[in-house]
Amino acid sequence: MTAVTTASPGAAPGSSALRYVHLGFGADAVDYEEAWQEQRRVHAARFADEIPDTCLLLEHPPVYTAGRRTADNERPLDGTPVVDVDRGGKITWHGPGQLVGYPILKLPRPVDVIAHVRRLEEALLRTCAEFGLETTRVEGRSGVWVLGDPVEQRPALGGLKLDFDPRLADEEFDTRLNGPEYAPSNAGQRREDRKLAAIGVRIAKGVTMHGFSLNCDPDNTWFDRIVPCGIRDAGVTSLSEELGRDVPIAEVLPVIERHLREVLESSVPLPRAV
Repeated sequence: MTAVTTASPGAAPGSSALRYVHLGFGADAVDYEEAWQEQRRVHAARFADEIPDTCLLLEHPPVYTAGRRTADNERPLDGTPVVDVDRGGKITWHGPGQLVGYPILKLPRPVDVIAHVRRLEEALLRTCAEFGLETTRVEGRSGVWVLGDPVEQRPALGGLKLDFDPRLADEEFDTRLNGPEYAPSNAGQRREDRKLAAIGVRIAKGVTMHGFSLNCDPDNTWFDRIVPCGIRDAGVTSLSEELGRDVPIAEVLPVIERHLREVLESSVPLPRAV
């Protein structure tokens, strides 16, 4: 793993300036367990004020990771290995074409976790807007979303009217067992809500870990083997799919770095009200 580091002008250890570390992309994509170990190392250094706030940016080889709230019936049916991690949220996929960021930031205590998530969302929303794509938050669901059409305007599934869509009546409906018309990767064709960027974080000793993943140009059929983020009535998408052209990570990287820096360095994190 060969890291490339950039920092704000004048950044110094222990300062609030944000530095970026590129851990590896493409042929140098970083194994998830190796990146997790690097997160722990950087987390300890940030807690000790040996380094400034740091955002690790990278790409992973294909891997499924499960947060603490993942249910057994959301995992791959074929026994594909899943890495259980200490972040919040549920199961997701990381892999080629997906830009992953792990911001490791020291925040005032008691930490306001929701405010931290909202700052990451804001940087992602601004990034998508710069590419000409309108995205939004969805109440009760973290991450960045592309909204679908109103229900009455969506195409019927398998020739059935929406009134007979089994997902509306069966909370345990399993998209993994019911064909491509229900697959999360086909949510755009169904004109449903679809997640473009996922967020899952952990905060220990007042320092953040884990972070976000933004789908640039991945093969989203990897998500069809799981119930992504435990959500059964929506799907996934990518910048490439929504914009109708190839949008590689290399094109997105400088844009997201700029917006992360703008959001994280311009805001003043406050302790959670108690």
